[in-house]
Amino acid sequence: MDTPRPAATVAVVTVRVVSPLPAVAAGLRTMLTAHPAVAVVDEHHPLPSDPDVVLYDAHALVDGGADLERLLATPSLVLAVCNGLRPALAGEASARGAHGTIDLGTDRDGLVESVLSAIGAARSGASGPATGPGSLRRLGASAGLTPREVDVLSQITQGLSNQEIAEQSYLSINSVKTYIRSAYRRIGVTSRAQAVVWCVQNGFPSMLAA
Repeated sequence: MDTPRPAATVAVVTVRVVSPLPAVAAGLRTMLTAHPAVAVVDEHHPLPSDPDVVLYDAHALVDGGADLERLLATPSLVLAVCNGLRPALAGEASARGAHGTIDLGTDRDGLVESVLSAIGAARSGASGPATGPGSLRRLGASAGLTPREVDVLSQITQGLSNQEIAEQSYLSINSVKTYIRSAYRRIGVTSRAQAVVWCVQNGFPSMLAA
């Protein structure tokens, strides 16, 4: 007679959602709560230890995002949740140290997979940002783009002019042109149209998706 094997223990990942928008926070918590491998913790109650993952709504960066630095100083893996129609916030979150970014428009399965793959990679010692169906990844990583070059290319892909990019990024027009030239060299293009095609093919949100 065979001896019954004990049931496998599921490693539960603790996740805290941080957002200035109650509707966004509630929606993310609802999507995560149904999964048996995820335990959502209340951001307003202290824990014995830091959560495994913090989902940080990049919309908070509009007001300065001072809490992002505090979260990044903890052992938690910080994943910025970003609206695909505001790629500049994704670029800023990455530039300020977020460990990965996730598209706010992803579905439940994509969100859970992104969280679990990110913490799995971190625990195994693998390098790199969060990946998966819901992840924006670190855009342009394969081409060696800097966060500022990613930000500028993202805004080009959204159809912004150089002047609009300068105004939104608080850069001079000459600085914008410098970042554009260096980004073009890295991705091997010579025109704005070629850059947009490259960006769309490499996962940058485009105005066509709006």
